Amino acid sequence: MQFPTHRFYEDVLALFCAGVMVSFGVMLFNSHSLITGGTAGLAIIGMHLTSMSFGTLFFLVNIPFYVIAWTQLSKRFTVNTFISVSLVSLLSTYMPQLITIESVHPVFAATVGGMLIGVGLLIMFRHKSSLGGLGILALYLQNKYSIRAGNFGLLVDTIILSSSLMMFSWDVVALSVLGAITLNSLIAVNHKPGRYQAYLTPKPIKKASNDQSFDLDKTVWGNFK
Repeated sequence: MQFPTHRFYEDVLALFCAGVMVSFGVMLFNSHSLITGGTAGLAIIGMHLTSMSFGTLFFLVNIPFYVIAWTQLSKRFTVNTFISVSLVSLLSTYMPQLITIESVHPVFAATVGGMLIGVGLLIMFRHKSSLGGLGILALYLQNKYSIRAGNFGLLVDTIILSSSLMMFSWDVVALSVLGAITLNSLIAVNHKPGRYQAYLTPKPIKKASNDQSFDLDKTVWGNFK
């Protein structure tokens, strides 16, 4: 079963909704100075070390990874990822001016924040996008070597969060690990090889008959099983 291409307005609406979810999840994390993994985690750590905002750092950290996406994945995936990263950078910068969180339990902030970011990522994957950075590498490994993006992300996040022990208290890191487990477990369960693909994959080559030829450069969207 081949899954059809989404229309432009469907991509725009979905990526905007995903950006809001991710930005609000990051805001919940920031309410207790929690850390996440990937490039978002690096941006949060950088925010504590510099005077730059999360949105600015998140945008800058992702720039080198666009080269990998453009050359190894697909142009549409790269453009959609650029849109998603830009949206999250913008929304996370101005969302505190729209919402004020006076009190939230740290466990709630960790779990629900992880859920929101995870669901936002799943929507992005479905619409051939991502949050860039290490997520691009995770998707490449999943589609190339059938390594689940969630499992790879959990490994990388564990390394980043373990390193943050040198900068943050153990309780903050423990809650951050809880959020990372929630986020990556959700992705591992719902984004498996053979389901929605985040970019175009080559169509299997078929033998041409005497009266029929095939375009070997034709590509199709991944199947949803």
